Amino acid sequence: MERCASLAALPRREAILVAVGEHDAAWDETDAAPAIDAATGAVVDFVKAPLSVRQGVWPRSVARLEREPWAAALVAHHAWTVYARFRPDPDWASFFPAMAATRDARLQASGLTLAELEADYPFLRLGDLVSLTFCTGSTDEQKYGEWTIQLSGSRVVVTPDPFDGAIVPIEIEARDVRSGPFRSSAEWQTAWSAARATTRRGEVAGTRS
Repeated sequence: MERCASLAALPRREAILVAVGEHDAAWDETDAAPAIDAATGAVVDFVKAPLSVRQGVWPRSVARLEREPWAAALVAHHAWTVYARFRPDPDWASFFPAMAATRDARLQASGLTLAELEADYPFLRLGDLVSLTFCTGSTDEQKYGEWTIQLSGSRVVVTPDPFDGAIVPIEIEARDVRSGPFRSSAEWQTAWSAARATTRRGEVAGTRS
């Protein structure tokens, strides 16, 4: 997102980039000792994690940005936005008011408005979708606002082009963990420690249409 042309001239660019980089940082606590599905022996990922986990990471992620109220407000708004499909679910009834209150408190601390936040937020969501597409390897087409995001080989293609023609390298450190099944989180951690480290590399590029 540092190469995003339309982000370059924005007055809050640095705070937006902080939010992009840190928006789900609290997941590291869960990822360090992931739950194991007792029925399958598979690692429980961020989609299938219990509600207490999925809902609980966001207040911690916002709290980590205490000294960056604009970035914190963006992260709280992200949590409020990405789970919107669960608004009718009673199990999520307390989550949305709580995240809205958290967001609004950070907004007040920043001295800026919700309209300004909503104008800045798409850059966080775009960065999130690019990262998720690359890391999961999903070839499903993702859409947000004017953008379409899709993986083609090792390239994440964004349409329309937000990078002004640049091809942006992307990589993530990973490990080749055996496929399991695992009987416990401790067994998975042993497999993780023994696994070969690797780097997955690709690129992000835009197209006009």
